[in-house]
Amino acid sequence: MSRRDLSRRSLLKGAVGAVGLGMVAPFVSTGRHQLFAWSPQEYSTRCIDLVEGSLVIDMLGLLSLNGETEQRWGPGFDGMTAEDIEHFKASGIDVFHIASGVGGVTQQDAYQNCLAFVSQYNSIVANRPDVFMRIDSVTDLAAVHDSDRTGVLIGIQDSSHFRNPNDVNTFHALGQRVSQLTYNSRNLIGNGSTERIDGGISDFGVRIVERMNEVGMAVDVSHSGDQTTLDACEVSVKPVLFTHSNVRDLAAGHPRCKTDEAIRRMAATGGVMGITGVRMFVTTEEPTTIEHYMDHFDHVRDLVGVEHLGIGSDIDLFGYDDMPADAYAALKANYKGSYAFRDKIDIDEVAHPKRMFDVAEGLIQRGYTDEHIRGILGGNFQRVFGEIWGA
Repeated sequence: MSRRDLSRRSLLKGAVGAVGLGMVAPFVSTGRHQLFAWSPQEYSTRCIDLVEGSLVIDMLGLLSLNGETEQRWGPGFDGMTAEDIEHFKASGIDVFHIASGVGGVTQQDAYQNCLAFVSQYNSIVANRPDVFMRIDSVTDLAAVHDSDRTGVLIGIQDSSHFRNPNDVNTFHALGQRVSQLTYNSRNLIGNGSTERIDGGISDFGVRIVERMNEVGMAVDVSHSGDQTTLDACEVSVKPVLFTHSNVRDLAAGHPRCKTDEAIRRMAATGGVMGITGVRMFVTTEEPTTIEHYMDHFDHVRDLVGVEHLGIGSDIDLFGYDDMPADAYAALKANYKGSYAFRDKIDIDEVAHPKRMFDVAEGLIQRGYTDEHIRGILGGNFQRVFGEIWGA
């Protein structure tokens, strides 16, 4: 039975007990349904049909942020339980872009560390083909929805591992399909969003972007500085992505968010912007709610069009706030003060395994059409990868 058979069609026949999750509540005439026993939230039939009937891509979705969970799973994820697996399947998310900020003190360190990172995920996919499949192509994107597996899209949130353009070919051959040009700091390619000086892309960086275009590796500038972001949109002949970023005007000028000028330039390349629910990238207002989050979708839609919108949650299924306390404190301490962390990092309504249902319901309430919602859930990123990766 495919993962989609655990949805509305099965529930129409009565209560379905999903291992450890308690997916219950048969469909009734109210048109609203409780999908999960652990949450009282109800969803409309339209919402459920959209999530279950669409390719859903989270363009920054980690498999786990919890070191204790990762230790239990083990290096090959042999320790995953049936409940762990069901969390992924019941989430409705087909593809997780698992990019992390892998770097190193030197360029050679970054190269070795990224080799280890990519090898780790290749090993996990190879060891657990019953759970995961690697996403390499548009054919894989078309197949994963009905595969009963979770797609793993390999990306890295820095490009310091590219010592020369030929390294782009090497990592592409190993399965990397997305590369963020810079993380928050400066590298040989360009500048990050929290650097003191806002420089642009270097001559070396231009060569790297050109090679990425040539082999079919997506250019991501989510964490890049303003000028590097604009330069990428000028240099790249393929669409440029903001896999996980937000609107600066709505987030009190936060440097990790994008200006309207940058959003327009990204859209002009044919790119897509994944909206993240990270609290300080959404608003300074408290309480921060899903309505503030939805405002970012509306802003981008009104500015450049709904075809340039997607989702990049920037969390695992459970969010940062569920991390062990010591790891949570260490994570916050690892960033500059300009990140402006508050007590919580997540927005409660979109920091659960069911978050795609909440997002879809929010989009319905904001008046988006079914076609628009399918695009935001994953269709827009699917389209743009067709342009970047080729056949």
